[in-house]
Amino acid sequence: MAKQHSPRFLAIVEAARAEVAECEAADLRRMLDDGQPLLVLDVRERHEFESGHLEGAVHLGKGVIERDIEKMGVADDARLVLYCGGGFRSALAAKSLQDMGWTNVHSLWGGWRGIQAEGLPTHTP
Repeated sequence: MAKQHSPRFLAIVEAARAEVAECEAADLRRMLDDGQPLLVLDVRERHEFESGHLEGAVHLGKGVIERDIEKMGVADDARLVLYCGGGFRSALAAKSLQDMGWTNVHSLWGGWRGIQAEGLPTHTP
């Protein structure tokens, strides 16, 4: 059963999606294979990340991303793909990073479910 999100949450997600670049899992596969630098950030909660994540992804939860991204030394023009469970939280997080000055940020529409459906390499305990 699909999650039922509140109208106000959906409104801010749609506003963010209108302002950030999005990609789908097939696009992410191409990015992973193109040989260009790419940082994939899993913005889900820690327990979600620990139950399974894209191989090579770095966990940086949506709740702390604005506080902690600069500690990672990520260049302003680094190619970033953010994902969550389905693409809602990652859109909000991508918008925040864009507002902070990162210029090459993508939100993965479909998120973790899309990664699994595409058959991308994952790490599960």
